[in-house]
Amino acid sequence: MLKLGYKASAEQFAPAQLLDFSTLAEQSGFDSVFVSDHFQPWKHTDGHAPSALVWLGALGARTQRIAMGTSVLTPTFRYHPSVVAQAFGTLGSMFPGRVILGIGTGESLNEVPSTGMEWPDFKERFARLREAVTLIRRLWREENLTFEGQYYRTRDATIYDRPAQEIPIYVAAAGALVAKYAGRQGDGFICTSGKSPALYTETLLPNVAEGLTASGRDPAGYDRLIEMKVSFDTDPARALHDTSHWAALALSPEEKISVHSPLEMERLAAALPVERAASRWIVSSDPDEHIEKIAPYVELGFRHLVFHAPGPDQARFLRLYGEHILPRLRRRWG
Repeated sequence: MLKLGYKASAEQFAPAQLLDFSTLAEQSGFDSVFVSDHFQPWKHTDGHAPSALVWLGALGARTQRIAMGTSVLTPTFRYHPSVVAQAFGTLGSMFPGRVILGIGTGESLNEVPSTGMEWPDFKERFARLREAVTLIRRLWREENLTFEGQYYRTRDATIYDRPAQEIPIYVAAAGALVAKYAGRQGDGFICTSGKSPALYTETLLPNVAEGLTASGRDPAGYDRLIEMKVSFDTDPARALHDTSHWAALALSPEEKISVHSPLEMERLAAALPVERAASRWIVSSDPDEHIEKIAPYVELGFRHLVFHAPGPDQARFLRLYGEHILPRLRRRWG
């Protein structure tokens, strides 16, 4: 059975406005809401970067049934893992069964300005992530924990407010090594659409499967989540133009990995033609065509689709998607 989610674009909208959109998503039939966690947005002009931890508490209070989580949070630099364990323990105790912690190795845009650190190489970022996950889970399970890791330490630490059921941790991956770790240690896997098909078929999903096999767990209970970059509107020109608001996504990893200034990211994105901005998105004005463009991802095995729309009129998108797309997806795949 498919789970259909809404990506709350915290970089694009003010927190209260984003809360209204996410409440509308629940009313429109979406199953989940995932929010990005940035210290700085992709662009300086009209950009936003609210605290995801604070915002999720407000979302839980405003809604009744949706699952909610981060896509993604970095629990290794701005946050000490014990702070993440406490915050999500609190969320899980208030909204049991509805909270998911989505994590990743991080980007310099978020971590460098808030800490003044030198951005480390991937080896250290991945090592920190693994150690953070170990510490977070132990804090959820143990009391008076003294932890002596390579990067993190605690002394007689106890999380007093935590849910009876441990919060699932989903791991975002863009390469083989982290994908295998996501299968071995994560409760779910996160990636994004719009990249080379070979990345999914030859690198990401096979390594997730290999990690699951190594862990000895049943893959049937494992969540494969993909952020679907979609620009759907009954007006085809509008669907195309809306992608320009997120042109930064079309920048290559090499173009943006060390950029830590929203002004510089905005400059790089503004230089891209709309055709390149649209290259990361499923752009369509016909519902049946739109479903056919989504179908390959479902056929690959993704069962949790979280839809990210780039345009400024998110209420329009939610109504159109709730009317034209979600029912078609459910009729076809359950």
